[in-house]
Amino acid sequence: MFSKKTITIALAVLMIASLTSTAMAKSPKMKQTTPIPTEITTPDKVETRIGTLKFKNGMPDQMTMDKLWDNLDFSRAVEVYLNALPAVSMYTVRQGQRDIGVPDNTIMTMETMMDSTGMHLTPNTVTPQSWVTLDLSKGPIVLEVPPKILGPVDDSFFRWVTDIGYVGPDKGEGGKYLFLPPGYKGKVPEKGYFVVKSPTFGLWAPWRNFAVDGDVKPALENLKKYARIYPLSQADNPPKSVQNTNGS
Repeated sequence: MFSKKTITIALAVLMIASLTSTAMAKSPKMKQTTPIPTEITTPDKVETRIGTLKFKNGMPDQMTMDKLWDNLDFSRAVEVYLNALPAVSMYTVRQGQRDIGVPDNTIMTMETMMDSTGMHLTPNTVTPQSWVTLDLSKGPIVLEVPPKILGPVDDSFFRWVTDIGYVGPDKGEGGKYLFLPPGYKGKVPEKGYFVVKSPTFGLWAPWRNFAVDGDVKPALENLKKYARIYPLSQADNPPKSVQNTNGS
């Protein structure tokens, strides 16, 4: 006599063998059998730019899996590089100004026209330019821009935040821009400012000071007369403009 446990095991083995045989047998073609389009099946071999990918019954072999994982890793690395490139570029702009003695919240101005010898981003030969990097880590910053200028304001990832000057809210007449740091919960003045919420604590504001009949002197006088940068906390008694000039 066989024990109850032995009989149970034998039945289980027979059941598995039966299922295996059924799965391995070729499916019969019945009257209502639906043909499977080859377009939705996995071929045994696929030629790609990363090499030949091989499949058995729709399952990739080990070499194919290794290639696919390596390709995913490479694709993600490229994506990280491309996403970080604007931030690295902006960091380099900011660090470059610091290296030549122009700290954050300080206006750097070119007192003459640019030429091909200047190592600057997108310079031109018809207007003197000003650059400033704003640091909002200690609170809101006010940037008073002069009239008759043109420029953008970008965040730390080189994303557009606003425009200043002719195409900005001041329409080329100059004015006070109030930049609020991320998550700012403090009081915001209701009047007197163009209020801009920044997505990052760092901002870059380059602009063109338009010469008059080729003369840069009026543009620079206009800049020095009106441009100022200071914390919102000093708005009632703003300091004189902190400004560096650099002949080019």
